[in-house]
Amino acid sequence: MRLLIDARYVRVGFHDGISRYTASLLQALYDLKQKDHPLTHDIDIVMAVSEDGQLQMLPPFPHLRLHSPTGVLEPFSALILNRYRPDIVFSPMQTMGSWGRKFKLVLTLHDLIYYSYPQPPSFLPLPVQWGWRLFHQTYSPQRFLLNGADAVTTVSHTTAALIRTHRLTRRPLWIIPNAPQQVETGTPLPQSQRTKKLIYMGSFMPYKNVETLLQAMHELPEYELHLLSKIPAARQTELEPLTAPNTHFHHGVTDAEYRQLLHDSFALLTASKAEGYGLPVVEAQSAGCPVVISDIEIFQEIAPHSLRFDTDNPYGLVKKIRELENPDTYASIQKLGRLDAAQYSWEESALKLLGHLKNL
Repeated sequence: MRLLIDARYVRVGFHDGISRYTASLLQALYDLKQKDHPLTHDIDIVMAVSEDGQLQMLPPFPHLRLHSPTGVLEPFSALILNRYRPDIVFSPMQTMGSWGRKFKLVLTLHDLIYYSYPQPPSFLPLPVQWGWRLFHQTYSPQRFLLNGADAVTTVSHTTAALIRTHRLTRRPLWIIPNAPQQVETGTPLPQSQRTKKLIYMGSFMPYKNVETLLQAMHELPEYELHLLSKIPAARQTELEPLTAPNTHFHHGVTDAEYRQLLHDSFALLTASKAEGYGLPVVEAQSAGCPVVISDIEIFQEIAPHSLRFDTDNPYGLVKKIRELENPDTYASIQKLGRLDAAQYSWEESALKLLGHLKNL
C-alpha cells in the first residue's frame, strides 16, 4: 500500500498545533517502520511538502513537492495527486480537494472553533481570510468537503461528538488523538524547587482569551507570566493596556527551551474558551507541571484531574494558583496529571491510524 501523508501544513522554525500534529504523527510512523512493526509491513509512506524547509522538521521519509495548501490549486489537489498513484492519502486538514481522485482519501477536522469565533488567523493571505469567514457562516461547505473523503479523523471525543451533533459527515469517524512530545519518566521537581514562572503556550486568537491571564497577573505580583508563542505586533499592542510588569512575551521558544520551562515552572495556564484538544495541557501534565485551565468540556475530557476555573474570571484563576501553593495539593496534582497524560502517546495514535487505514 502506498500511503501519501500531507505534510504541507508543517511550519518552518516553530510548530503550531497542526504542524506539530503532522510532524509528530509522521515521526511515530517512522519509528514504527524502524522497529519493523507488523502494521507497517507492506506500507510505503511518502510525504507531500510545499517547501523544502519543511523537511528539516520531518523524519526522512521519501517526499514529493506540491503546491501550497492555501493556494488556488488546492481544490484540484486530487487531480494533481493522481499522477503519483497513491492508494490512500491522509491529510491533517479538511480542505484538500477530492474531485476526480483515484485513491482513497482521509481528511481531518480538528475542531469547530471558528463557527463560534470566525476571525481567521492573521498569517493567512487576505483572500483566504475572506473565504475563511464565508466558509464558517454555515455548515454546508464543511459537509461538502468531509463527505468527499472515504473517512474523517478528529483528535478528541469532544470534537467527535460535535461533528455528529451537527451531522457534518456520513463517513466513518476515527479519533486519532494528539499526544505529548515525549513521555517523562523521571521524578518531577517538587513545588519547593520550582520557579515562580507561570507559562502560556498557544496562539493569541480572541478565543484563547489571554486577557484573563493578563488580568490575573495584577493579583499575583510574586509570580511571572511567560507568554511563549509568537504574537503579531498589532495584537501585542492591543493587549498592552492589560499587561502587568510581571508579564513577559517571548515571541517563540525552541523545543529545548519549552521542555526546560515545563521542567521548572510553577504551572501552565490557559483561559481558552474552546479547543479541539489542548496539546500544551497534556504536554505540561506529562512533564509534571501542574495545569490551571478553563473549565470547558474538552479539558474535562483530556485533563480530568486539573485545576479549572471559569474562563472569564481572573480571580478564579488566582484562587487556583493559591491552592497550588499548598505542597501536598501540588504533589497530588502532579501525580494525577501524569496519569491523565499517560492516556496519550504518538505511537498509540499512529497505530490507531494504521489500523483504520488497513481496513479502509
